[in-house]
Formats: sequence, structure tokens, C-alpha cells
Amino acid sequence: MCCKGFIKTMMFIFNGVIFLAGVVLLAVGIWVSVDRMSLLGFLDNIDNAPPELAQLANIGYVLIAVGVFLALVGFLGCCGAIQESRCMLLSFFIIVLIIFIVEVAAAIFLFVFQPVAEKLLEDIGQQVSKSISDKYGADERFTGVWNNTMDELRRCGYNNYTDFMGSPFFEELSLYPEMCCRVNITRCDQSAANVSIVGCFKALVTLVEENAILLAGVAIGIAVLEIAAMVVSMVLYKTVGK
Repeated sequence: MCCKGFIKTMMFIFNGVIFLAGVVLLAVGIWVSVDRMSLLGFLDNIDNAPPELAQLANIGYVLIAVGVFLALVGFLGCCGAIQESRCMLLSFFIIVLIIFIVEVAAAIFLFVFQPVAEKLLEDIGQQVSKSISDKYGADERFTGVWNNTMDELRRCGYNNYTDFMGSPFFEELSLYPEMCCRVNITRCDQSAANVSIVGCFKALVTLVEENAILLAGVAIGIAVLEIAAMVVSMVLYKTVGK
């Protein structure tokens, strides 16, 4: 009886963590969706963008869906443990097993097709840079979206200030956006442009590279948590009714 109570407690803790993770993803997804124009709005203004890039603009909705799903899974597991419902416990085990298999398949895919992913990112970067060169300063909506994005992220362009060379804005004023220059510069021209102010993409890549170990640890922790939750759910499933 004591062992059964311990298993129920562990099951409740594991699913509580899963539920909280879902709530966090839901909150982030809502934030990204609400602030979409400043964070991801520029993706809607890229000519001949590949389908993969267009779908990236909907990442907020994906996070909302995943967050709701994880919250429901965690709630299902908690209810199954409290009520000692074999049906709920079995359903929880199957759902978590499917999630775990999908995660493993995604990890293998990213590892095997890493060169393909790098080539795709390179192509995307060229298209984004070309869109900036063609539209920035001429398309009011496009210009406003990029200004909001750079202000939010405190970065310059997609790669750096060179993205704006040849743009209508630069051709007319011989200036770069203010975010591309050092602080306290009144005129952001060629002499003031600071190449050390990287673009949004390079900043993201740097952030991922600097936190690669942390991200790997989080991924391993999630995998261990899922395996533990499946084991505990099956042990509790076996002991229910005995």
C-alpha cells in the first residue's frame, strides 16, 4: 500500500511537470502570436519564400497547440493517478509513447539531414536579404515590420547592415537604419555603420550555439522524464485493482 502511494505521488509529480510545461508553451505561443508583427511579420513579406519559411510565421499557433496538448496530457495523467483509472493510465502511456517516438525520429532526422537544413537556411538568408534590398524604404508596411523587428530584438537586418546596401532607403538618403550604428550616432551612414551589430538570424544562431549544452541537457531531461512517466504509469496500471 505504501509502495502504491509512492507510485501515485511520483505519477502526480511527473504529470504536474508536463502540465506546467504545456502552460509555459501556451503562454509563449500566445505572446508570439500577439506580437507576431514585430517578431515574425517580416516572413510574410519575402518574395518567392519556400513553404517551410512561410510555415515558420505560424510558429506561435504551433506552440499554442503543443502547449494545450501537453497540458491535457498532464491533466489526463494526474486524473488517472488520483482516480486509479486503468483506461486513463493506458491512454496516457500510449500518448507519451507516441510523443517520445516522434521526438526520437525528429532528432535522427535533424542529425542525418543537417547539411540539408544548413543549405535551406542559407537559401532563406539570401531571399530575406534580397527582399530587404528590394523593398526597404519603398514598401511602407515592409519597412515598418522590419523596423519593429529590429527594435524588439536590438539587431540590424537579417545578417548585418550590408543587407540595406542598394535598398531604396539607402539609395535615397545614403543612410542605414538607426539600429545598424553605434550608440549616440546622429547620422547612420557608411562611416558610422557598425558591423559588430549582427542581424537577427546571426544573433539567433549565436544564442543557440552558446546554449547548445543547455538545450541538449533540457532535451535529455525531457526524454528521461517521459520514460519515467511511462514506467510509473505502467506500474500503477498493473497495481490498480490489486
